[in-house]
Amino acid sequence: MSRAVQVTFDVHDAPEMARFWAAALDYVIPAPPGMVVPEGTDVYDAWDTFLEQAGVPAELRGARAAIEDPEGTGPRIFFQRVPEDKTVKNRVHLDVRAAPGLSDDDRMAALEAECERLVGLGATWVRRVEPEPPLEAGFIVMTDPEGNEFCLD
Repeated sequence: MSRAVQVTFDVHDAPEMARFWAAALDYVIPAPPGMVVPEGTDVYDAWDTFLEQAGVPAELRGARAAIEDPEGTGPRIFFQRVPEDKTVKNRVHLDVRAAPGLSDDDRMAALEAECERLVGLGATWVRRVEPEPPLEAGFIVMTDPEGNEFCLD
């Protein structure tokens, strides 16, 4: 039996990074235990109420956040506040599969469209790597709002 994994990001702003990555991956931000968050309500308002009732000090309430695959197949992604800045290239990054089944110009057009959407959410374009068949299908390198590198693949 294989093991489930959780991917953890060290960040400065856990809720905002969770919002970005939830939008980027079509994931959801889970409601607090035992709560149902009504449609159109900010889930972090519910979390703030839950954590306040649990006695969590206000300064710790935005220290952690998570996102989950709504279909339950992808890994849970956890964000934890850390005091230090990111100072070097991350050694592990996510490859976001934004053009499954596509190749050549169609693939790169789909990657560019997704790149544009993510830039609108706060990501930064870094560089484009062109297809060089048979070994390279092409991809776009980006960074999230806190500078963590990822690829549209």
